[in-house]
Amino acid sequence: MRREGRARTPPDNAPLKLKKVKTKAAGFAAIASSTVHGLTKMGPVKTVKTLRTVNQLDGFDCPGCAWPDPEHRTAFEFCENGAKAVANEAMKANVTPEFFQKHSIQSLAEMSDYQLNQFGRLASPVMLEKGASHYRPIAWDEAFSIVATALNSTSSPDRSVFYTSGRTSNEAAFLYQAFVRAYGTNNLPDCSNMCHESSGRSLESTIGIGKGTIKLDDFNHADVIMVIGQNPGTNHPRMLTALRNAKDAGARIIHINPLPEAGLARFKHPQDYMKGRLKSTKLADMHLAVRIGGDAALMKGLIKTQLKHGAIDKTFIDQKTEGYQSMIANATATSWSDIVSDSGLTREQIEHAGAWLANSTATIACWAMGLTQHRNGVAVIQELVNLLLMNGHVGRKGAGFCPVRGHSNVQGDRTVGIWESPTPKFLDKMERGLGFSLPKEHGYDVVNTIQAMLEGRVDVFFCLGGNFLSATPDTDATATGLRNVGLTVQVSTKLNRSHLITGHRALILPCLGRTEIDVQKSGEQFLTVENSMGQVHRSRGGLKSASQALRSEPWIVGRLAEATLGSDKINWMHLVEDYDRIRTLMSQSLDGFEHYNQRVREPHGFALPNPPRDSQSFNTPTGKAQFTTHPLPDVSVAEDQYVLMTLRSHDQYNTTIYGLHDRYRGVHGHRRVLFMNANDMVQRGWKSRQSVNITSHFNGETRHAENWLLVPYEIPSGNLAAYFPEANTLVPLHSTADVSNTPTSKWIVCTLSTAETTGLEEE
Repeated sequence: MRREGRARTPPDNAPLKLKKVKTKAAGFAAIASSTVHGLTKMGPVKTVKTLRTVNQLDGFDCPGCAWPDPEHRTAFEFCENGAKAVANEAMKANVTPEFFQKHSIQSLAEMSDYQLNQFGRLASPVMLEKGASHYRPIAWDEAFSIVATALNSTSSPDRSVFYTSGRTSNEAAFLYQAFVRAYGTNNLPDCSNMCHESSGRSLESTIGIGKGTIKLDDFNHADVIMVIGQNPGTNHPRMLTALRNAKDAGARIIHINPLPEAGLARFKHPQDYMKGRLKSTKLADMHLAVRIGGDAALMKGLIKTQLKHGAIDKTFIDQKTEGYQSMIANATATSWSDIVSDSGLTREQIEHAGAWLANSTATIACWAMGLTQHRNGVAVIQELVNLLLMNGHVGRKGAGFCPVRGHSNVQGDRTVGIWESPTPKFLDKMERGLGFSLPKEHGYDVVNTIQAMLEGRVDVFFCLGGNFLSATPDTDATATGLRNVGLTVQVSTKLNRSHLITGHRALILPCLGRTEIDVQKSGEQFLTVENSMGQVHRSRGGLKSASQALRSEPWIVGRLAEATLGSDKINWMHLVEDYDRIRTLMSQSLDGFEHYNQRVREPHGFALPNPPRDSQSFNTPTGKAQFTTHPLPDVSVAEDQYVLMTLRSHDQYNTTIYGLHDRYRGVHGHRRVLFMNANDMVQRGWKSRQSVNITSHFNGETRHAENWLLVPYEIPSGNLAAYFPEANTLVPLHSTADVSNTPTSKWIVCTLSTAETTGLEEE
């Protein structure tokens, strides 16, 4: 009889070791870590072969972050993060049908996420029958027949949901959305809904494009670079090279983040040792330790400082923008006392940073989840837009907006159609390219998908990559929703917790990774991706497939579409035989992809159109960039409450746990830790490694998590931080950002109690 597995990550009983917090990123430690991960997971021969081809012109795009590649590349164009991602993907295929015979769902669910990832690659398709305790092997044809039957048996296409992770290539994502829309729904949630959805919504409405407006070379021409709410040393390590180069060219860097991060203190490029350059580079000239949720107040203060210094590009404002006077009136009316109170910074600190911005002729603003995952995520990014528009810092060399995307092709997936709320213009072009009409009603995003599952309105849930359970908020609610679904399907490379918390029936379909050779009927194929700055380029794997049973994502999507819809509208498998045919269809269906096959074969690919960057043109209803006006958000909490934000450890990428160390923060061997201001701990009479329970509060609801070990850290008073996915159980499902509906994983109101004095229990 089937028994349900644990949805939350199991308790962490390993000892916690604390070491000195690092003040320098990369260097020998990064080299050592990259080497160890490579050798232990790939072996020496594969390590050398693979790492010498990652991010090279004829190699494969790193399956880690979306940071762009420089035109002049070194022989080792990867970072520690990338080396871990590559080694993780290039493991042997040890998760075989025999593995599943040995391990029940319940026994696997009692393991940590780190343990699950260590088992290796998935080897062949498997199925979990209703009521069964173990997965069984299944043939590809039978698997597609089961999915197609389930999809065609629903009372409406809108009772099926199709999720996508940012690993998926442009070709697979385009084919996927074409199939889903041909099937009859726009239920296409993706990982963007949980990260940069707030960025896209804010930029689209203010400058007419939901993307950044700079190229990598702009870093070499900037006067000031603002790095806001992100930790590039862990999450985008190759960004540190761009920042180092900018510093060498004379730029100033302002680091805005509640926690200090080693990667923005000092940086030592590992390849500098080969050049005889032994010194590290100081990166951030200023660290503004803003309180969680205090960024909007900081932006108001910086805007007021620009007015004080007269740092206004009047010609640009008059000719290219609207709404300036209203925005200025709002900022002027905002008191310094409110700005100081909400931001947690002094007026002197804000005005010092503001003076640097006022004297800058070229400013870049970079940001990540520290801005997007708040109730006011869209509004605070629009305040940042206000700040840069005041002095015309868009469409200018060395200036512009830089939302730093996480997963490697998350931006490309949205560009080619993974979008639950497409515009009429997008659908019109897609219809003309595909040759048939498409559904117009908007579909479910991630949060609405979970709610629909909870209400029994989803019959089939199909995931093209990702780890939906661990990536989403409110772990218990998400698990309950998934268990309500008739059939859940996961297209994956590695075992994860989403394979253990399933619908009544479940399928795992194993696919090729970015590192592997993809051969179809016409021969060896390449794929394409779009980096964080809108450059589209090729990716070609060079490793032998981890298992003969693995199939490419385009092949899986094509076979699924053929089994479900037949080949009347599109000859799906004809497209899959030669990916050039998919790209030809893309060139007919997407703006900016004209002559796709020719342009993407250029050495560095091509840049998609970006009117604000290319010509200071703004595709808004009036043709002008929009200043916006927002009140300060309410960031008050009760006297006994704290504000918690989730973050990654250094040995982690998204929900994948590579190891149990957070080297830069000095935390080793244990993940269920809670970073807390030392003075706050003293006031409570608590000590380092004290075990506490956390209760989050939202609209009268409470959520509980037990046994977190306190770690004193340099974080503003009243603020806390903890690792996800462990802390995701505390994120309320419906605590989301206005407009974007992004979960507020950086704003969790909570109370703490000692573990010895509570009867709260986990799951």
